[in-house]
Amino acid sequence: MDQRGKSQVEIFGPETLEQINARILQHAESLGIEVEIYQSNDEDEVVAKLQQLEAGEIDALIINPGGFTATEGMLPQTVSELAVPAFEVHASNPTARGVQSTLLPVCKGAICGFGYAGYAMALQAISGT
Repeated sequence: MDQRGKSQVEIFGPETLEQINARILQHAESLGIEVEIYQSNDEDEVVAKLQQLEAGEIDALIINPGGFTATEGMLPQTVSELAVPAFEVHASNPTARGVQSTLLPVCKGAICGFGYAGYAMALQAISGT
């Protein structure tokens, strides 16, 4: 994700991670939703971050697993153990590129192929609007 706007622009578009995050924060604010954005290129760090969450600390999870989409690591199990709904979001459609998500079976839903508007869709689903 940290390479957005720098590599594979033909698939993911020209927006940088900072620009994407700014759009997410702006949309969340317009919906009255507080968000925390976390990114790591290390799956173990993402798992540790999720495992550190206290009960009631979050109401939902929006996750773009990026390079971890087809992981056989601990991420799917960790997400399945959260007591909140999880939504998998991808700017592109990984399945169209032959990538099958191992995270999707433990998520409430997925939004793929709508560019970064997918994050806005996930926020709207969470807010009920």
